[in-house]
Amino acid sequence: MRVIFTLIILYYIMKKIVKKETQDRVLKDKVFVLRNNLSPLTYTIKSRGVYHFDEEKGFERELKYTQNQQTPFVDEFKGDARLAHITFEDGVLKVPKEKQTLQKFMDLSPDKGKVYEEFDTVQIAVDELQDLELEVEALTAAKGLDIEIAEAVMRVELGSEVSSMSSKELKRDLLLFAKHNPSLFLELVSDDNVQLRNFGIKATESSILKLSEDQRNFTWASNGRKVMTVPFDEHPYSALAAFFKTDEGMEIYSNIEKRLKD
Repeated sequence: MRVIFTLIILYYIMKKIVKKETQDRVLKDKVFVLRNNLSPLTYTIKSRGVYHFDEEKGFERELKYTQNQQTPFVDEFKGDARLAHITFEDGVLKVPKEKQTLQKFMDLSPDKGKVYEEFDTVQIAVDELQDLELEVEALTAAKGLDIEIAEAVMRVELGSEVSSMSSKELKRDLLLFAKHNPSLFLELVSDDNVQLRNFGIKATESSILKLSEDQRNFTWASNGRKVMTVPFDEHPYSALAAFFKTDEGMEIYSNIEKRLKD
């Protein structure tokens, strides 16, 4: 009997320890910040007349933050409720783990995700890691990029200025572009239309092709014969890039390529 009694006592002691450890893991200080990098000296959000749709119960429940209730749900209040204000200072609201009612209110309020959001250090670390990995990928791609593709990518960013740049200047600006906007850089590198548009621009700059003043027709600069008509409301070089993918356009592309190499 004594052994059984001892085991029972140990069981309840262990149960309390496990319960406390679980609570310690769940209960934590939280920080909420205003969205869109807002940081006014003070900013007060609604602490009454707020509704949360309870999926388990199937209806909306009114939320209210008070100083003397242990729940933010009005239908669970006991006795009088003393309303409390919720104020961000410099765009930040720190809520210690002891203020569970306020934490629950902040988590359930429909303003979360619209007016403010929880500052999650773990998620921020994950996002920063992803950004760094993307930057490394872009810089690696930029370092080994063929000069023709590099020119095509940078023409999107700098326009006709690319034509007067040295290879060193082009490489420098390419690396800076990859560093500061890796997502767009990688998208442009994999877009063959970008390269074809650049090819068409080079053909025009080299006086192989000629674009009419109304930007509706491409012709051979040497004899004025029409190469293609630009569809209405399309960018001429985007239309030319699409044309190069057709059977007729591929032949003209090969012809221009030979002339550019001469």
